[in-house]
This record gives sequence, structure tokens and C-alpha cells, in this order.
Amino acid sequence: MSGKTRVQDVIVPEVYVPYVIQRTKELSAFFDSGVIGEAGAQLGGNLNSGGNTINMPFWNDLVGDVQLLSDTAALQINRITASRDVAVLHFRGNAWSVNDLARQLSGDDPMGAIAELVASWWSRVMQRTLLASLQGAFSSTGMAGNVHNIGAAAGDAANITGRTFLDAAQRLGDAKDQLAAIAMHSAVQTALAKQDLIVTQRDSDGRVLFDTFMGKRIIIDDGMPFDANVYTTYIFGAGAIGYEEGGTLAPTETDRDILAGDDFLTSRRAYVLHPRGIKWVGTVAGQTPSDVELRAATSWERVFENKAIRIVQFRHRIAA
Repeated sequence: MSGKTRVQDVIVPEVYVPYVIQRTKELSAFFDSGVIGEAGAQLGGNLNSGGNTINMPFWNDLVGDVQLLSDTAALQINRITASRDVAVLHFRGNAWSVNDLARQLSGDDPMGAIAELVASWWSRVMQRTLLASLQGAFSSTGMAGNVHNIGAAAGDAANITGRTFLDAAQRLGDAKDQLAAIAMHSAVQTALAKQDLIVTQRDSDGRVLFDTFMGKRIIIDDGMPFDANVYTTYIFGAGAIGYEEGGTLAPTETDRDILAGDDFLTSRRAYVLHPRGIKWVGTVAGQTPSDVELRAATSWERVFENKAIRIVQFRHRIAA
């Protein structure tokens, strides 16, 4: 046998799959900032239960006015009610091929290259999934309380500034202190830097860790939507997005065409990225929603009170 290293020689699923999952998280600013939180047993225990949605029941807050005690009348009885949040399960994957000769001539480490490139690809895919979900969810009925839209205002009143950011955060009222991160387009970050509103956090050796705006960690993603120079920025609380993955799909498989000298690698993942408190009510043409179906306003319905949804959508312009 020649000295050529094939994919099946270096891909050990028990090692490779957890590594790719972990690297995906490390490469995603949404994970690194704490915006995406592990969902735990509520989601994870249901990934193998069949279907493409997961029900998450919860108790509603207590209602009713306080009653005055009396020695002649009994207290009136109230009750506690339950509702449910629903998350949709995403089934996605891709396949790649590597030719023996190309690998031999490269003289590189195939395991490291494959793992790093696949993890980077998955990081981009999952961020697109999240942004598509947020676009649909915040277009749905009942979400106006979490939206601050100044894009149609006149002059500087339409721009993101420290003052207009505070107005956006106020959408959560006394829950605004839970907001910890802000996801923005790179053009928005540049505009804020021109206003000297960006603070860079460094470690003890002077290396850049991350930037902040108004005390919130910045996530820069050029996938953030903008239309007619109106930018969409999201302000998040920690753990505002529930995440889990698993299921029974074969996450990694390899194959080989010996005549062509081609190795094949497939990568499949079943995962949940759910904006907590906004229920999935959509229908899908296939087995799992496309990004187009995720962006549909009719696919989502608010079930938490607005302040309990730890996300604000801020639509604005930027100063020239």
C-alpha cells in the first residue's frame, strides 16, 4: 500500500465529531459571548423522540390582585395555568471529496485541515440559521414590544448612538439589565468607532479579547440584515437562544472511489437554535425548515411576556 493518507485513516468518529462540535462553538461569536446557552434536559432529552418539533411546557406567572383578609369572607381561589414553547429541529449536512493525488502533493495535515474547515463551515451555517429564525420571529404578531425601529426618523434621530441604544434597551423595562451582548454589521461597528463609542477589552498581555459598546459585548456578523441603509441590530441577554444537538443521525461517514482515487466525507447534524419564548408554529415543505421558511413571520408566535424574551431588535441607520 502506498503512503497516501486517506480520510477514513484519520477520521475517528468518536474523536472527530465532538471535536468539530466544540470547534464550531469556539469559532462562533454567538456561542463565545454567552448569547447561546445549552438548553439542557428540556430540549436534549427530546432530540431522539421523533418528529421535527420539541414541546417545552412552562407555568405562566401568577395573576390576580392581592385580597384583603376578613373575618367574615373566605379568600377567592385563583389558579396557575400552563403554556408551551415549541422549538423546531434543524437537520442539515453536506459532503466533500478529496483526491489522493491532491492530498499527496499538498504535504499537509489532512485531519487538521478537514476538522478546521468543516467546523468553520458549520459555524457559518448555524449563524445563518439563527439570523433567519430571528428575522421571522421578530416579524411575527406580538413582538412589537421587543422592537425599536427608528429607521424612518429624520436626520440624526434615525442613527444608532448611545442615546438611541438606551431607548432600544428600555424596551425590556426593568429587565434591561439582563442584556449583555449586541450583534451588529461591521459597518455599524465602524460607525460607532468613529464616534469613539467602542471600548476594546484586552488581556494582561495587551491582546485584544473583544470590543464593547455601552458595556455590551459586540458580535460582528456581516450576515446581519440591512435594507435601504436601515440596519438590523440585535441586543441579547445571556442564554437568550436555547441550543442543543444530538439525535440518531450518523454525524460523520466516509467512503471511497478506488478507481478515481477519491475519498468522501459527509457531515450531518441535528440541532436546535431557538429564541426562547417565541414558539415555532410554522409548516415545512420537507422534513426540516429552510431558511426561507424560518424567515416567515407566520412561522412564529410569542408565548412569553415581552420582558421575559431577552432579545431586542433595533432597526436604525448609521451616521455618515
